[in-house]
Amino acid sequence: MKYPFANDLESIEKLTQGAAIFGKLREEDIQVGVTPKEVIYQEDKVTLYRFTPSVEHSLSIPILIVYALVNRPYIVDLQPDRSLVADLLKLGLDVYLIDWGYVSRADRWLTLDDYINGYLNRCIDVVCDRLSIEQINLLGICQGGVFSLCYSALFPKKVKTLITMVTPVDFHVQEGLLNLWSGCTLATKAFDVDLMVDTLGNIPGEFLNLEFLMLKPFQLGIEKYVGLAEIADREDKLLNFLRMEKWIFDSPDQAGEAYRQFIKDFYQDNKLIRGSLDIGGQRVNLQNIQIPVLNIYAEHDHLVPPQSSIALEQYIGSEDYTVRSFLTGHIGMYVSSKVKQDLPPTIANWLKARIR
Repeated sequence: MKYPFANDLESIEKLTQGAAIFGKLREEDIQVGVTPKEVIYQEDKVTLYRFTPSVEHSLSIPILIVYALVNRPYIVDLQPDRSLVADLLKLGLDVYLIDWGYVSRADRWLTLDDYINGYLNRCIDVVCDRLSIEQINLLGICQGGVFSLCYSALFPKKVKTLITMVTPVDFHVQEGLLNLWSGCTLATKAFDVDLMVDTLGNIPGEFLNLEFLMLKPFQLGIEKYVGLAEIADREDKLLNFLRMEKWIFDSPDQAGEAYRQFIKDFYQDNKLIRGSLDIGGQRVNLQNIQIPVLNIYAEHDHLVPPQSSIALEQYIGSEDYTVRSFLTGHIGMYVSSKVKQDLPPTIANWLKARIR
């Protein structure tokens, strides 16, 4: 990267032009979540969307995208030329998505049972009833992948195929700082999640966002803004940058009890792979997952270490297991132009080989 300095006339000129462009931009110019969609179902803060098809469907069973509670799901539909959703639609998939919304103080006591056995299960029932089908394809992303694993283990007859993307499975691998901060012995003693939830109630989105930024403080806090000088004179590049900034800092608060359970049961006690995880009084047994599984991970993921995702094969009961890696980072899975060429057809072709 070329770093601008005060005596760099080219950079100064770009910054001057960028200031003029930035000055005329309005908030409505920074559009995200651009693919047309309709609301299918709403409950509390949760909304289930169906995206408007762009071609004739090539599969009889739709795919439901389950994103994480952290950040907003429009990262999979950021802009027209960076939209996993739009690309899947073009390949003939019928795409639905769950938007968890923004929790309020009234949601303080929501648990993982409420999210998985409650909202997720009812959204799937809505889709199945709407189309008179008994099963659905799940695409779980990051924490949404963990939810999808739990759901598929608890309701194996309601899921036709499962795709997990940048999804943590073994939370005690040593490669990731997030795992070490939240799960290892020293971090567990330092990070008193009970005290935090009991004091704050809901966990502020700003705290979680700061935690993620501190995983790469120089790159995410300094370097990218220094590099902004290189693209400041290009309105299209500047808008791309601002859309990503909007998503990064659009961090919903987390329901206190669900956050407490996720940190303790997954990061600290690693119950998912130990076979000791209970959701709503039901034991989550990954061996119950005997459907086709596609596991996608990023080779340079600083949030979900590759080894954490790769571990999935050891614990599920499926004999139809496919793993695919991409040479990118966690966020690159959504916005990398190189990944964009291969990821959507990887998903679509894998599904078409298993569904008539």
